[in-house]
Amino acid sequence: MKVVRSINNNIAVCEDSAGNELIAMGKGIGFGKHPREVSLDEITSTFYNVDVQSLTGISGVPMEVLAFADGVANRARNELPYQLSPNLVFTLADHIAFALKRARENMSVSMPLAFDVEQSYPAEYRIARQTVRRLRKEFLVALRDDEAAGIALNIVNSKMTDAEPDERVRAQGDEDMLEDVTEIIENSFNMTIDRATFAYSRYATHMNYLFRRLHGGESLGGQTSDIYGDLRKGHPDIEACVEKITKHLIDAWSCELSDEERLYVFVHVSRLRAKEQNN
Repeated sequence: MKVVRSINNNIAVCEDSAGNELIAMGKGIGFGKHPREVSLDEITSTFYNVDVQSLTGISGVPMEVLAFADGVANRARNELPYQLSPNLVFTLADHIAFALKRARENMSVSMPLAFDVEQSYPAEYRIARQTVRRLRKEFLVALRDDEAAGIALNIVNSKMTDAEPDERVRAQGDEDMLEDVTEIIENSFNMTIDRATFAYSRYATHMNYLFRRLHGGESLGGQTSDIYGDLRKGHPDIEACVEKITKHLIDAWSCELSDEERLYVFVHVSRLRAKEQNN
């Protein structure tokens, strides 16, 4: 196996004996000069057809988190009746690493729509709930139960399907709306958002989930009014941005957004903004 370039000390872009490009994982394989040959004994996992964009968020992810995410992805592939993207292990690793970081820093954030995710995707949520339990045990952190919602969404959005014509039309409409919403964020904070980053990809995943809910005409009655009210008072600039996004969605799609859905938008706008400002 030839190592072509390093992602971090434990992940590298490689070529197999047939010249096919792949992502390989193994302790220390990304260290040293490249290109170079490594023994197959040094490789613990290989991943073909991975989107390079999915790797941008994992350069600082510890080996043990990557290995854990690989195990979760393999379990999902074995238990779910559909094909999953080869990117899943890396999107999961990044999500889990961030969740562990928040837990260790005692940053408790409620996951809006967690109950709805559980009801809509029970099989994926069951895997995610077990994942949260394992994370608590293996990494000795106090994760909230609703962390399972974010893990489940990572699995759901890794589903690979051939879209029907009507679905393609709606997908294009959602893509256009995502760009509209992103431009609102850019204008609100006088910033340019890099669409090629993993942070943007993660934000897009969560926004597309919200769009699917709105298309279904579902309305949630949640217990988030107090949380949302406190956040609005503490972050008026983000709240103003969320209101512009909400108005645009209502005008374009004649939909309604509950406080829980507005909190959902608030959380992901805030996270994307923080990521972009730190770049």
